[in-house]
Amino acid sequence: MTATVLLPEGRRQLREPLPPAQGPPPRSRVAYAAAHVVADPGADNTPGAPAVLDWDATLAIRHDLWRMGFGVADAMDTAQRGMGLDWPAARELIRRSGAEARAVGGRLACGAVTDQLPAGPHGLDRIKAAYEEQLEEVEAAGATVVLMASRHLAAAARSPDDYRQLYGSLLEQARQPVILHWLGTAFDPALAGYWGCDDLDAAADVLLGIIEERPGKVDGVKVSLLDEERELALRARLPVGVRLYTGDDFHYDRLIVGDATGHSDALLGIFDGIGPAAASALRCLDHNDVAGYRALIEPTIPLARRCFAAPTYRYKTGLAFLAWICGRQPTFAMVDGQQSARSPAHLVELFRLADDARLFPDPELAARRLECFLGVFGEMRL
Repeated sequence: MTATVLLPEGRRQLREPLPPAQGPPPRSRVAYAAAHVVADPGADNTPGAPAVLDWDATLAIRHDLWRMGFGVADAMDTAQRGMGLDWPAARELIRRSGAEARAVGGRLACGAVTDQLPAGPHGLDRIKAAYEEQLEEVEAAGATVVLMASRHLAAAARSPDDYRQLYGSLLEQARQPVILHWLGTAFDPALAGYWGCDDLDAAADVLLGIIEERPGKVDGVKVSLLDEERELALRARLPVGVRLYTGDDFHYDRLIVGDATGHSDALLGIFDGIGPAAASALRCLDHNDVAGYRALIEPTIPLARRCFAAPTYRYKTGLAFLAWICGRQPTFAMVDGQQSARSPAHLVELFRLADDARLFPDPELAARRLECFLGVFGEMRL
């Protein structure tokens, strides 16, 4: 029986889902899915309150991604670092995800930043110590370290040399190669001028210099600028053996497939929402089946661009909503009350686009949950 759902414009027949995408990691690309967290719906996860997670549901999301063949990128911006997930909860997440990854042999990378520091100005020595504390936690969990861009460092640094010295010291201390993270202002306006430069070309020069000064210490760079040409230019200049992990949730289809000059690997939040399509598409590339890759990945692009539409940093709400609609989590609840950060009209459009990409493993469940969601708002005319 075909599932249908009553939308504000009328009844819609939902599409048949894609086949399950369980399997080993792709061989031709390294692909991390940045995972969101699930709030405990019975806790006081209102804005400014300490984060309380539904641990069973949160860890189930990670196991779901590992089963599909992804690595998991955890405790990063998709997990609401800097937007509701405080350091005590992030530290617990790193420890628990590390234990789960070891149990199943899953690839795991976790963010280290400085968010245990209170808001306000801090000296570079204190910022460095905060990074070191978190770096130690991630390494103890057995995860690859992602040195995330720090708001505190962006506010305190006075020149590119401050970045060179601080990152150089952290790289020397790291026991294994790390992933550096360049997060653009669309994702976090407080990171303007990162690497000590307002000009992005000059900032790229600083970043490359940090990498080149510490051979073998950097596994790759996650670039989240939403600027395809800049990513291509940086990728071409990276030293041999240093990966470019695309964080471009608008152009990932072209960047991952690549061209004669090379390809990007991936560390993407949108993979959390389009897992079945992306996992199968990546395995097509293992067999040089570019047509099959495009047939699966291209229908996800409208969904990704809508999910990450301005204000881009609100994209986590869409990912949590889709996970609930798809049956991957029991409730639509987020820490910091972020489930209200997107309008009902926006979320209904995500539902339409996810259906276009055949992402609902159980269309009847998806229909019931959306009608439940719409019922909260009464008669809607979107």
